[in-house]
Amino acid sequence: MPEIKLTFSSDDASGDMNVSISALVIAGWTGRDQAAMEAHIVELEKLGVKRPASTPIFYRGATSLLTQAADIEVVGTHSSGEVEPVIFSLPDGLWLGVGSDHTDRQVETVGITISKQVCAKPVSKRLWRFADVSARWDQLLVRSFATRNGKRSLYQEGPLAKMRHPDDLTARYLGAGARLPVGTAMFCGTLAVHGEIEGADLFELELEDPVAKRKITHRYTTLTLPIAG
Repeated sequence: MPEIKLTFSSDDASGDMNVSISALVIAGWTGRDQAAMEAHIVELEKLGVKRPASTPIFYRGATSLLTQAADIEVVGTHSSGEVEPVIFSLPDGLWLGVGSDHTDRQVETVGITISKQVCAKPVSKRLWRFADVSARWDQLLVRSFATRNGKRSLYQEGPLAKMRHPDDLTARYLGAGARLPVGTAMFCGTLAVHGEIEGADLFELELEDPVAKRKITHRYTTLTLPIAG
């Protein structure tokens, strides 16, 4: 199975952790409010995006899409990022970071599964031990900022109480009592955007623990490749 090497740091590790990721899972439609989720599904259907086969739904992605680089390359101007908590199953247990399920929105109208394979998936270099924050998952916050033409604006913000707990997602994906296999990275879903879904020159991600007063951050720029025809 193809693997990608990532380097992480944490509060309780003496040095960097070099790990291998052999499976990428992108959980979609992970919201707890079924009515709000249905309304959003209907909105996307009007834009040509097909209704998901189930909610939540679990897309598999190529591990080679994962990146910690400061820049990613995208084709055309139809892609955008979205902040997500990301669970990593490592040899010493589960860890939590933040990432962006960057997606080509034009390809998404053709097929969501296909669209998941088109863009890189940036992830943070910093992690927290999941056991330290699992019990207060609902209090954790995620937010993102988008900079377009030099103007920075808040793009997403809210508590993880709006999304299913990773234990719930794992049970729905693998069955009750199952654990994520070592080497698995799982994106756990995102929040609605402020305004319209749009791309950005610079995308910034934050995962905040207001109890411990700490944050994990990551930022990346998008480099647009031309569409030749």
